[in-house]
Amino acid sequence: MGQALPVTYVRVVDVERVTPRTARIGFTADELPGLLEDRPDQQLKLCLPRAGQAAPRLPERDADDPYGMRWYEAYLAIPEAERPWMRSFTVRSYDRERNVMAVDFVLHGGAGVGGGPAARWGATARAGDVLGMIGPSSLYARPLPAARRMLLAGDETALPAIATLLEALPAGTGAVVFAEVADAAEERELPSAAGGAEVRWVHRDRGGSLAAAVRDAGADLDGVDAAWVAGEASAVRGLRRHLVEDRELPRSAVEFSGYWRRALTQDDAPTEEDLAWAAERAAGAS
Repeated sequence: MGQALPVTYVRVVDVERVTPRTARIGFTADELPGLLEDRPDQQLKLCLPRAGQAAPRLPERDADDPYGMRWYEAYLAIPEAERPWMRSFTVRSYDRERNVMAVDFVLHGGAGVGGGPAARWGATARAGDVLGMIGPSSLYARPLPAARRMLLAGDETALPAIATLLEALPAGTGAVVFAEVADAAEERELPSAAGGAEVRWVHRDRGGSLAAAVRDAGADLDGVDAAWVAGEASAVRGLRRHLVEDRELPRSAVEFSGYWRRALTQDDAPTEEDLAWAAERAAGAS
């Protein structure tokens, strides 16, 4: 018997532009108190409506699947013209008193124009808009490795998770953050870890990249004995190899996730690189 992956609707209650290219959107639903946990890096999927839909059509629970374990099959069974766009996100925060969950949307281009369906939706989101939500589930929770000093590295898609991880690091654990963003306007205040945190911003408009910044970090990474890396999949894979092969961190001490793929979306089939990433991630967990 498995734990069901919850499927529900959520409604927008507020929208805040935290940077020119990031909208923080607050959602509520009666089911949220029973779904969200007090832990960092809670990942979920949001379902966005197709053109002409006031709300997305969500997969229906099969009577022969009472625990909802085959939700993705039900999702694919929805006719393509009606099937919602589905994208992965991380919960930035949850206010239990207000019952409001905050999720950050990256708006490519600054206004969502020319971006994918999530960027376009996030750029025009208003109170009362409705999305579908699948998850989060503790089935997919992966505890951080123990560390004296933790490296947290990612692009703007990873910043919500990095913020929650900084808030959750145990006392005495220091952190160094490498964050790649479009430009200086995309920098934002990050929580301070209990053991202290140093933040290095990497700007793409100045030719910077996350991979190069971490590889060239030198003494900035002295004392780092564990790492969490997320963002564009190929960059994440390369950084994990650098940390394991060059920095000689144990594989089990490097947690990593490919949040997105360059020139591809979550609607595209996995490539050979994606399959290699999945195999490498599974090996790191073993």
